[in-house]
Amino acid sequence: MSSVLDITWWQLGLFSCLLVIPLAVNHYHQLQIGKEIIISIARMAIQLLLVGIYLEYLFSLNSLWVNLLWLLIMISVGASSIVSKAKLPVKILIGPVMIGLVAGLFPLIFVLCLVIIQPSPWFSAQYMIPLSGMLLGNSLSGNIVALQNLFTAYKERRSEYEAALSLGASPFYASRSFVQNALRKASAPLLASMAATGLVTLPGMMTGQILGGTSPLIAIKYQLLIMIAIFVMMNISLTLSVHLSLRAALSKEGKVNVRFTDENVH
Repeated sequence: MSSVLDITWWQLGLFSCLLVIPLAVNHYHQLQIGKEIIISIARMAIQLLLVGIYLEYLFSLNSLWVNLLWLLIMISVGASSIVSKAKLPVKILIGPVMIGLVAGLFPLIFVLCLVIIQPSPWFSAQYMIPLSGMLLGNSLSGNIVALQNLFTAYKERRSEYEAALSLGASPFYASRSFVQNALRKASAPLLASMAATGLVTLPGMMTGQILGGTSPLIAIKYQLLIMIAIFVMMNISLTLSVHLSLRAALSKEGKVNVRFTDENVH
């Protein structure tokens, strides 16, 4: 297989001119998200550049404790992003979400590095950091969808919830259908993506490895491995985040101590 072909900075800059298309769509339809588009793209470019420089240093350093510290930073930023994007109070729910992400990520990444892939050393940043990033990245959207649907249900189906409480149900039992619906909706996009993988889409990890010169069969094995890990982690993190968030948000009497409004965005 051939080695990876580099892209020059001027080629990347020239290709970036295509961003005028979504900006034109925003202007034509008056979506009023032009500023958000520009800020998001600028943040992405700066963050990727800084992370790329840092990862080169991280790969050369290859320290277990530095790798673990970086994973904790990734989890903290991810948890904060989940809660704020779900338009929920960060102070109340960031703890439950972080616990869900930690419990989902660390056992899986240790199994992948220690048992399955077995790089040398086992905590090699070249494997641990990118794999953790993929697992966390794919869990973010699922957690956002789950929390949004869960706490929206208390507003839209309030009478159903209060009726269950009045009949003697515990707050958690009265919330059972809300939890089921939230978990189903959060899992649906990934299930659809998995069902279409191979025939409709070639996932990013597999495509990246093939472009980097890896055999397609080896790339497929890695992709299957990471897709299974993503699905397992998302289920662990979703379940823990939702249940722990309920414990933090519901009083013993069943009162919901979380306001689901734009005012809670931090």
